[in-house]
Amino acid sequence: MNGAEISQPWWKGAIGYEVYVRSFSDANGDGVGDLKGVADRLDHIADLGADVIWLTPFYPSPMVDMGYDVSDYCGVDPLFGSLEDFDELIEAVRSHSLRLVIDLVPNHCSNRHMWFQAAIADPQGPYRDYFIWRDPGPDGGPPNNWVGYFGGSAWSLDPASGQYYLHLFLPEQPDLNWRNPAVVDEFDEIIRFWLDRGVDGFRVDVAQALVKDLELRDNPQVAPWVPDATRWEQWEAFEHRYDVNQIESLDLFARWRQIAAEYDAVIIGETYVLEPETLAQMLRGDGLDLGFWFKPMSIDIAAEEIREALRGPIEAVADPSMISFVISSHDEPRPPTRFGGGDLGRRRALMLSTLLFCLPGVPFLYQGEELGLVDGIVAEDRRADPVGADVSLSRDGCRTPIPWEPGVSFGFSASEVTWLPDGGRTDADTAKVQRSDDRSWLARYRALVALRRREPELVDGPVVWLDHDNPALVAFRRGTVVVVANTGDDRGAVGWSGDVLYSTVGLGGSVSSSTELEPASTIVIRISN
Repeated sequence: MNGAEISQPWWKGAIGYEVYVRSFSDANGDGVGDLKGVADRLDHIADLGADVIWLTPFYPSPMVDMGYDVSDYCGVDPLFGSLEDFDELIEAVRSHSLRLVIDLVPNHCSNRHMWFQAAIADPQGPYRDYFIWRDPGPDGGPPNNWVGYFGGSAWSLDPASGQYYLHLFLPEQPDLNWRNPAVVDEFDEIIRFWLDRGVDGFRVDVAQALVKDLELRDNPQVAPWVPDATRWEQWEAFEHRYDVNQIESLDLFARWRQIAAEYDAVIIGETYVLEPETLAQMLRGDGLDLGFWFKPMSIDIAAEEIREALRGPIEAVADPSMISFVISSHDEPRPPTRFGGGDLGRRRALMLSTLLFCLPGVPFLYQGEELGLVDGIVAEDRRADPVGADVSLSRDGCRTPIPWEPGVSFGFSASEVTWLPDGGRTDADTAKVQRSDDRSWLARYRALVALRRREPELVDGPVVWLDHDNPALVAFRRGTVVVVANTGDDRGAVGWSGDVLYSTVGLGGSVSSSTELEPASTIVIRISN
């Protein structure tokens, strides 16, 4: 290239922000968030300093799983607006110098989708093989021992044909057969449809599970399977050798990446795996550009757990800049709730987020994380999550509407009745109130994002993990920048001297190695050598 500098992809070192459309902002006053509502609130995302928005599904859907049961991949559900509204959102995103990534849901569709309806109506027709069907097992029951992510058997019987169909989620979400070239061709067209409309890429839902074992062999059972146990206990009763993480999925990723490259677009995998080596396998080759690392969403605030959760993928993945770190999403309790609740939980969440933002890759914030929100309170008679009959397993708490300003429904909607309740928010939780307070959680997250943007050493270069006499401290170095987190309950000496670049508790100036770091806090300093 005659010495010319090789340009980096636009997403390298970017900062992402997840918008859960139903709960972000309601523009038409029906109590449900919509596309116009997203457009109305883009100033907030831009002011925060994010670069790219990930938009959850807005497609036509029966909404059995809140839009992740898609009945038309090339449309907009009237609940959220229209294709014209989507086009206007794209223009608004561009005007704010942001990028827009949308959810692609390729593992399954709705049982109301035309493909599945045709497969049921005509077992001999071309759409039957769009899905995975098998005759009953020898005992007349399901063809194998696979269980779904939501609990129970992963198979449901079609009484008319006498065959079972596979669904790793709800029965209303039949899995697509990715060994059928016709399905592959269908999604090529779907991907191009949205790229032609101007999207900047896709977050591939359930990326780890698209292709299944050709023989649909039984998974090895590693613990007793109890049908009335929690969905995660049922899932963990098996080693998932044949239903997920099949190597053939990498071929799909490579195909999609080739299409996306024509548009300078990104392919991000919802790589829901908890082993660094498995993540590394999914991110190898010419497939996914980025892959989410979810382990930080399932750990306690303990130094050793944090080190393992962060160090593992950094060392396993050949190019750590391909990792998207997250501690929060629309599927798990909010971090402050997981980490003890109240301000202690908020401090711990920011402490952990600061570590992630100082590592290579593309960190994502989930809407409301920057406001320090805990889970909203949702009474039993208001729950909407189809897998959340038990409040401890419900995802409703992390999905309650965003509080924008004091007043009716905290500015989320003109309606006093919203699809989920406000969750017990207060004026202090709102973006408007926090925006005027330079010590608010919003101010601290904005400062964290600004740190990431102004310090190139936090994007490029190796990570050097540092030892410390205090086992409660987690520390690493990026060039001249040292990051130290105190995960314990007592103060601890920082251990290094330098100028303070950022502190979760507002420290400024410079520190010496003996300066004490408060519990549940992180400091970022520039050392002189």
